Amino acid sequence: MSRVLLACTVILSLILIWLVYMKTVSLGQPENANSNIQGLSVDCDGKTDTYCRAQEQRVQLQLLSELYSFLAKVAGDFECGNPSKLTNACVPIEDVRTYLAILNKDYASKLEAALEWILQSETDLGIQLVGEDPSELVVSVQAVQCVQSSWPSRSLDCRLSLALVTALQRTFIFILALGVMWGVLVLLRYRWRRLQEEEQAMYELVHRIIAAVREHYKDWDQGLEPLPYVPIPHIRDSLIPPQNRRRMRRVWDKAVEFLASHESRIRTESHRVGGEDFLVWRWTQPSEMSDSS
Repeated sequence: MSRVLLACTVILSLILIWLVYMKTVSLGQPENANSNIQGLSVDCDGKTDTYCRAQEQRVQLQLLSELYSFLAKVAGDFECGNPSKLTNACVPIEDVRTYLAILNKDYASKLEAALEWILQSETDLGIQLVGEDPSELVVSVQAVQCVQSSWPSRSLDCRLSLALVTALQRTFIFILALGVMWGVLVLLRYRWRRLQEEEQAMYELVHRIIAAVREHYKDWDQGLEPLPYVPIPHIRDSLIPPQNRRRMRRVWDKAVEFLASHESRIRTESHRVGGEDFLVWRWTQPSEMSDSS
């Protein structure tokens, strides 16, 4: 048993380490975001000279790269303790414009063009445009209220802590599900054993009832009893002690039902005994046959 527990512990430890590693790798900053930005086509507002197009491309790509890095850091900080006390990771457009203007005065005037570029692009640039209703898709630059990164940039410590928390949560859910499954199996096994014990007790009680009713009939046949039948409650009270009657009630009811359905030597009748109506049992097999059996 100890070897099995040791093996299970080692396996769970390896699974936990693997989950932490995979989660840490998956939480890292994706490399394809900047490559998507670098691969964008360029629009030079109708100008066809080479210099204009090169300058337009350089400024747009620099703006998008700076915007991506800024939003990725904000989103990463928001998920890793939120040291700036942000309410959400979506940065208002005016704050973005102010930040870009500090970096380069040309960026502020080109922000709308960059947003339009993001809106029209079919490639995932790692930048999400959010309107007044976050659940609705933004269809125009004028409807953009804030922007946020879809690929937060997290530090190694943050990635490790998030990966560890995620792995522990999944491990806890796995162990909890395993415990629930074992609990259900134990409960079913206990229930099955109780039903078996109850059925065995019912058959033993049936044999005792048959013997008691038969002995009563013999006593009546020999003139020792005034009536050929016996009230059912009398048999119950003579076979089951008072302290066990509540616990044995279910077994008794099953035994009575079994006798009514499967025992032809005992007939259930209704008679007045002592001024009260009772269900009684009458032994129907003659004494000679009872003795021979």
